[in-house]
Amino acid sequence: MWSKNWHSLLALAVTMLLGAAGAAAQQTAYNTDKNGLGLKGYDPVAYFSEGAPVKGTAAFSATYEGVTYRFASAEHRHQFQADPTRYLPQYGGYCAMGVAMGKKLPIDPAAFRIVDGKLYLNVNKSVQRDWLKDVPGHIARADAAWPALKSAPAI
Repeated sequence: MWSKNWHSLLALAVTMLLGAAGAAAQQTAYNTDKNGLGLKGYDPVAYFSEGAPVKGTAAFSATYEGVTYRFASAEHRHQFQADPTRYLPQYGGYCAMGVAMGKKLPIDPAAFRIVDGKLYLNVNKSVQRDWLKDVPGHIARADAAWPALKSAPAI
């Protein structure tokens, strides 16, 4: 009896550990705060519709792949829910220049650029000025680095 229970408990423990490891890997793939909030609470749709960062509110929020996003309006939330990948920031919301350099850095929501319909963020305006000097090159390097960097811890 003990042997059967022991195997069941061991299987349950392994399952829980693998699930926690998978959740941790997914968590590091996205730049979130300790509560799972992405984009520091800024509305991802507003970058496209307003051309500027706009703070969202808790009243209009949606969760996608475990990350909570806030919106400035119900309409923005609806647009996001209809096509989330259209509005998600590249590289899980980490700094695009940082990813090009092999690092996961935080972002300043005001240091953004939309390129070919995709949202790219940078750690600050100074880094963004450097990133803008070679956007295609930096995107190519970041795109190449991201698959390996995705599950690495952030700095």
